[in-house]
Amino acid sequence: MRKMTKKNKVLAAVGALALVAGGGGAAYAYWTTTGDGSGEATNSEGGGTVTLHAAFEGGLTPGDSRTVTYTADNADPNTSTQVGVLTASVSTDVAGCLQAWFDVTADTSNTTVAKNSTDTIVGSGTLTFNDSATVDQDACKGAVVTITVGSV
Repeated sequence: MRKMTKKNKVLAAVGALALVAGGGGAAYAYWTTTGDGSGEATNSEGGGTVTLHAAFEGGLTPGDSRTVTYTADNADPNTSTQVGVLTASVSTDVAGCLQAWFDVTADTSNTTVAKNSTDTIVGSGTLTFNDSATVDQDACKGAVVTITVGSV
């Protein structure tokens, strides 16, 4: 075996240093990379359905009007729902109490009904029992008046 000279020691140290420096450069190049990608998921199919209600005071007589309050319930625990244009119609439980004697309005709503909520006010309107001066409206005495409300 040969004796290690000062020159050989210096060359060995420079070689070791070059190995370390070269290895560090490779690690640096490994961590500085670029790329791209994408991901996807399917949205919930819930939402879109609410239960609408119309509320007004009873005791209508010919010529009277009542304010109608429209509310909505959303039982979906995950999704809020938008209530758009309200539509309303009147019916009664007595055949001789004519639907034509009543008028009902429903203001356009465009209200968000929060997920898992009840009694959210979504609009208002007016129910009118029109007075007919020429026709006996006694058939409406004690009749139950129902407002059916919908939304589009």
